[in-house]
Amino acid sequence: MEGSFEEFVSTGSDRLLGFALLLTGDRGHAEDLLQDVLERMYVRWRRIEDPHAYARTALTRKVTDRWRARARRPREVGFEDHHDRAVPDGTAERAERSRVVEALRRLPPRQRAVIVLRYFEDWSEEQIADQLDVTRGTVKSQASKGLASLRALVGEPSGEGVGARWTNG
Repeated sequence: MEGSFEEFVSTGSDRLLGFALLLTGDRGHAEDLLQDVLERMYVRWRRIEDPHAYARTALTRKVTDRWRARARRPREVGFEDHHDRAVPDGTAERAERSRVVEALRRLPPRQRAVIVLRYFEDWSEEQIADQLDVTRGTVKSQASKGLASLRALVGEPSGEGVGARWTNG
């Protein structure tokens, strides 16, 4: 593993926070999760081969574990207006992405996770299925339902925008 932990945090923490925020829908919770993951990474730093992959995987697992623990107790999560840090500086792009992030907030947790991992992080269906401990068919159906919901929520006639324009942060 090349590079220092401090360098990794300095260059990668904003993007990881944006990723955690997309998954959780709550800035405070996203910050707490990222802090936990970074603490764990610090202890294991010399053994981590790909720190970005490790961090994304650890964040996804923590969020998934939380969803499973609360599966019987659904609750509404809120987004703060601070999610703009994970988007480009262009005003039009920020407004467009803001609409999608707000729509993501309304999706059920599993659909949100599938959409974020597939279209924001560009994970394969197999990677998502392994990460969320579900079948590939479940990933496909959750992606389809999630995209349909996002299209309805953001007023897009087709899924092209949702699946294509917001994939690269």
